[in-house]
Amino acid sequence: MNDIQFAGITVGNNHKPFVIAEMSGNHNQSLERALSIIDAAADAGAHAIKLQTYTPDTLTIDVSHGEFFISDPKSLWEGKNLYELYKEAYTPWEWHKALFDRAKQRGIFCFSTPFDDSAVDFLESLDMPVYKIASFENNHLPLLKKIAQTHKPVIMSTGISTLADVEIAVKTLRENGCRDLILLKCTSTYPATPENTNILTIPHMANLFDCHVGLSDHTMGVGTAVAAVALGARVIEKHFTLDRSEGGVDSAFSMEPAEFKVLIEETERAFQSLGKVTYGILKDEEKSLGFKRSVYVIADMEAGEEFNQSNIRIIRPGHGLAPKYFEMLLGKKINKSVKKGTALTFDLIG
Repeated sequence: MNDIQFAGITVGNNHKPFVIAEMSGNHNQSLERALSIIDAAADAGAHAIKLQTYTPDTLTIDVSHGEFFISDPKSLWEGKNLYELYKEAYTPWEWHKALFDRAKQRGIFCFSTPFDDSAVDFLESLDMPVYKIASFENNHLPLLKKIAQTHKPVIMSTGISTLADVEIAVKTLRENGCRDLILLKCTSTYPATPENTNILTIPHMANLFDCHVGLSDHTMGVGTAVAAVALGARVIEKHFTLDRSEGGVDSAFSMEPAEFKVLIEETERAFQSLGKVTYGILKDEEKSLGFKRSVYVIADMEAGEEFNQSNIRIIRPGHGLAPKYFEMLLGKKINKSVKKGTALTFDLIG
């Protein structure tokens, strides 16, 4: 599959992972905090910062009965209705330009997840380089059509979706003008556990849909992301905050700056380590050959004396004959006198 390029980034099998810091609602309704999150993400080595572009009214209605109220005691957001949650989490649209500009000043770029047509129109006015589609929106086919018709690259999460759901979403995007598509394996639980992340899906998904695949990672730590890179992920998305102890709608499963720096370093190391299928001795290994075992004379010997297990041994270093010749040597004779510690070579035999 072909490389995908946008905003100076190249996503492809032969390029290091593109790592996204997801701000989400961790700005806690403070523009200064949002700007500080961008600074911290840039300092940590993030390649991009991602926002979410919606208002409470573009997502839901303000009622508190039935399914509009979050009553699950396991939820991070128990006790709120959906409208209250989105009002707390949304990023004011009037902040966007300032956030885009700050990212550009810091040498990274900013992009967003739109949640309705008006958000797409707004983001187009800001010259969005790439669009993200959230797992919760990947069944919103009219929105997918609208995004695809911008002809910009699309990154789509695949959480809470059947294979058929993903197939319909991909078909919708491609039929409406999306040529550059990246799918993200995603488990939409907050936080997710490594056990329910199932990253073996990544190479399967890449082959099935003939596109690049990454990971939208809601697990804690970096292990899952590193393993995903080994399986072919070339995009990693992680929620990001300045300090989990300061709270925020997504702070409980977000990475702090020092952790994000480790994520950048370790996913890049994982990528660098992949290399290619190779056997044999690397050039950089040649200097270590001397530390392998070989056959040495371990006692002074006179010419004509037979080799036995008392006068030759397989030891380090590796300048004598290979150990595979040891048994063949037993009973043969040395052709000149040598001292203990002589590397046994063919020219000393019989």
